Amino acid sequence: MRLEFDVAIVGAGPVGSVLAALLVTRRVCAPGRIALIDPQLARDGDGADWDLRVFAINRASQRLLAASGVWARLPRSRINPYERLCVWDATGSAAGAGSLTFDCAEIGEPDLGSIVDGRSLKWHALQAARALGVVVVEADVRAVSIEETAARIRLGDGRDLSAGLVAVADGSESPTRQRLGIGTAGHSYASDALIAHVTTSVAHQDSAWQRFLPTGPLAFLPLSDGRSSIVWSLVRDEADRLCGLDPTSFGEALEVASAGVLGKTRLDTGLGRYPLRLRTAEQFVRERVALVGDAAHAVHPLAGQGLNLGLLDCGALVAVLEAAADPRTFGDRRVLRRYERWRKSEVLPAAAGFDAFDRLFSNADPVLAALRSTGLGLVARAPFAKRWFAAQALGTAGDLPPFIAARDDITGDRSSPRR
Repeated sequence: MRLEFDVAIVGAGPVGSVLAALLVTRRVCAPGRIALIDPQLARDGDGADWDLRVFAINRASQRLLAASGVWARLPRSRINPYERLCVWDATGSAAGAGSLTFDCAEIGEPDLGSIVDGRSLKWHALQAARALGVVVVEADVRAVSIEETAARIRLGDGRDLSAGLVAVADGSESPTRQRLGIGTAGHSYASDALIAHVTTSVAHQDSAWQRFLPTGPLAFLPLSDGRSSIVWSLVRDEADRLCGLDPTSFGEALEVASAGVLGKTRLDTGLGRYPLRLRTAEQFVRERVALVGDAAHAVHPLAGQGLNLGLLDCGALVAVLEAAADPRTFGDRRVLRRYERWRKSEVLPAAAGFDAFDRLFSNADPVLAALRSTGLGLVARAPFAKRWFAAQALGTAGDLPPFIAARDDITGDRSSPRR
């Protein structure tokens, strides 16, 4: 059986599913003309507990999720807006020298972003795509060949699909990118991120906290049930040591590392762990191929921008295809080159900036420590500088797709999703 589509998306994670939904809601493609392909589709919704993997969704991404119909589907119990962000250097203190605090009230925003459950986002993005009529295909991709009039996809179950454009959204290790022979540049940080949920004796007050340690940054992200999700980036030897501790000892180590900013901490879940790397694809597009999300770029998590960059890939690609208008031209390289120029101009400087930031803060050099403390203090005392950094964190700076660049959210309602 051969199936023909305008766009075939490989990877049904949040980025791939949001792209599929957005193509329909923006009326770029008819519902039945989009295929969403993944060998392991999400099976459950929100789970009994928060997923270990959470995402800090910024304002631009919230608007994009609203435009795709995903935002309204997210249950209130799996999303938590945060109002303040405090970052500080290990040589300073959270309330004193070497610290910088952003407050939504200072910039006239209802919040600085939202912490969203990863499992819930993946599930509801997939359900939004299904509800909009996207053809969901549960199968692995065995081969992709690029022909003059279409891309051909051979599935593991023997079926052949054809599409004018293949959007590759199957993650940082992307088997599809590798099959297409698209190389990558970057490096490993020789570090891992540990993730878990913890209970703290001091309430988080809907604030996010991040301390920069010589071994890597430690972040506390506020959850709606009063707990915090931690993302602790560590050199591998130290990560190995901490993973070998019992829960009580790990909580004590976490309290020391955070300088007790949220009091005593108790580990409430198991530990998740994943390697950190900087990786960007050498090409974001080829004839009839576009890379989006982690398949195109993987960045350091210290700024929590990985998924936000991927969602903006979706917005940019949809805007480019919307301008092209004719589905028969969607796979033309001259059309896709606009998407590549657009996203590389945003992603590559951001990736380099995150990398430089990590190098500056993740070391014990006393000269750099003094520079860090001075720099944070200068920004804290400069309103214009603080607003610039806040705009970067909100995702409202830079070259945004027109349909999410407006001041008000797409829904006209800037509040969080209903329960």
